[in-house]
Amino acid sequence: MAYVFLALAIVSEVVATVSLKLSEGFSRLGPSVVVVVGYLLAFGLLSQALSRGLGVSVAYGVWAAAGVALVAVAGAVLLGESLTWVQVGGIALVIGGVLALELGARTA
Repeated sequence: MAYVFLALAIVSEVVATVSLKLSEGFSRLGPSVVVVVGYLLAFGLLSQALSRGLGVSVAYGVWAAAGVALVAVAGAVLLGESLTWVQVGGIALVIGGVLALELGARTA
């Protein structure tokens, strides 16, 4: 159940971050509201994942890595931003680092 809360936290954070770009410096009301609600929801859901037994290093690592990867893809697909092979490689390295955290936590 903890991973369900973590997945929902990740989705909320990604929606909020994409909306941050769409808010145009908080000058557009709709996206600005989505930013605030999305981040509040993301942190609330992350706290629920932690309270259900996920370690903070693993939960935050997964949250951050998935968020970076998904925001980069969303930026490319939805906002027309570039995504080079070097950036894709960087995302792969971040995900690899999170996997190392997860695997290390399981053996500890």
